[in-house]
Amino acid sequence: MHKFFKYSAYTLLIMVLDKLSDSLKNTLKKITGASFVDEKLINELVKDIQRALLQGDVNVKLVFELTNKIKTRALKEEPPSGVTRKEFLIKIVYDELVNFLGGPGAKILVKGQPFKLMLVGLFGSGKTTSAGKLAAFYKKRGLKVAVVQTDTWRPAAYDQLEILAKKVGVDFFGIRKEKDAVKIYKSFEKEYHKYDMLIIDTAGRDALSADLIDELNRIYSAVKPEENVLVISADIGQAAENQARKFHETCKVTGVFISKLEGTAKGGGALIACAVTGAPVKFIGIGEKIPDIEEFKPEGFVGRLLGMGDLEALLEKAKEAITEEEAQDLGRKFLKGEFNLIDLYEQMSALKKMGPIGKVMEMIPGMGQVKLPKEALQVQEKKLELWRHIMNSMTKEELEDPEIITSNRVERIAKGAGVGTQEVRGLLKQYRESKKLVKLMKGADSEKGMQKALQRLQKGGNVKFKF
Repeated sequence: MHKFFKYSAYTLLIMVLDKLSDSLKNTLKKITGASFVDEKLINELVKDIQRALLQGDVNVKLVFELTNKIKTRALKEEPPSGVTRKEFLIKIVYDELVNFLGGPGAKILVKGQPFKLMLVGLFGSGKTTSAGKLAAFYKKRGLKVAVVQTDTWRPAAYDQLEILAKKVGVDFFGIRKEKDAVKIYKSFEKEYHKYDMLIIDTAGRDALSADLIDELNRIYSAVKPEENVLVISADIGQAAENQARKFHETCKVTGVFISKLEGTAKGGGALIACAVTGAPVKFIGIGEKIPDIEEFKPEGFVGRLLGMGDLEALLEKAKEAITEEEAQDLGRKFLKGEFNLIDLYEQMSALKKMGPIGKVMEMIPGMGQVKLPKEALQVQEKKLELWRHIMNSMTKEELEDPEIITSNRVERIAKGAGVGTQEVRGLLKQYRESKKLVKLMKGADSEKGMQKALQRLQKGGNVKFKF
């Protein structure tokens, strides 16, 4: 498959994630609920995929390339022994979407010291913010990182990256008001050997003009980066084609960082950019905060898209939020049903560190198929912070044994936290429902069992969506 089809497709899919994911999940539910798989069912699946992609302003040829492969395989191939036709159809959709997005993916392998990663792109693409995100990402993985500011055009670039570096806890190099980017980079060359990775933020323009091309040529020759990453804003539009080609011609692009994916519905421009450069998507920015960055891994992404979860990404986030020893200890308590409010507090804290609840839930196998209203997820985010304040107003004894909390104690806790008594009672109810959930989950050692347990709670009317 041509690189155009292999790599750039991810850009559009992430941008129509909500619509495509909901559509596919509903179609897969029809498959699992159908008595048998026929051509009508296959055509319905194909049309759902086509509709979602075309709404994302995607090249028609690209859309039909994918869906024709799914349809051909579904109609002609026989499932292997022990696999039902329904299971095989779901696997075909999964496999073709993974291939569509680049197969195994293209992870950046950090070798040598220092490993130099240079960011290029236009004004407004998010290069400086992306530099901060990458610095935090690699620092968390044990690398000693420094950022270098060579953007001499945007007045706020120096201050912005310096502030981000301090926030992340990495070293910063730059010369305020210096107009020669190469001079800035070379001024600190004696220091670079101390670091595992250098992230170089370069200048941008409103368009790839002759002066920017000259500057990029000069800085590229001076840095000689191992990775030269083009940062593209997801909302850049069709003008990306010409710009991306020129960037590639000026300083060979080895990968793409798609920024601002959380706020756009169209992905045609970024799609074309990937096609022109022939470089794979290596990172995505999924929010405004520093931790809102992910390596692009097609298999995990497709798993989330289809509601199958992404355990690898979930475990990666969990490692950043809680130690293995803490996780094992907390896990033992929850399995025995012995946890108290302190344990619940720790669970909530770890969950909060892992990111927005909705995104975390997508990574848990089986949870992507459970219908969880977005409104409920947003309310739950707010409740987590509220419950923290309530717990901080409790005594150690109350946290360790919530059953001792009487009406008088509820009133005292509410006053100390500055909330109503109903909020305190809501937390206590949450605690009891969590214990009930654990009890139901004890026999649910499979994904199917987990879904049944959750559905039992939801049907009972006691739990809408809680942790």
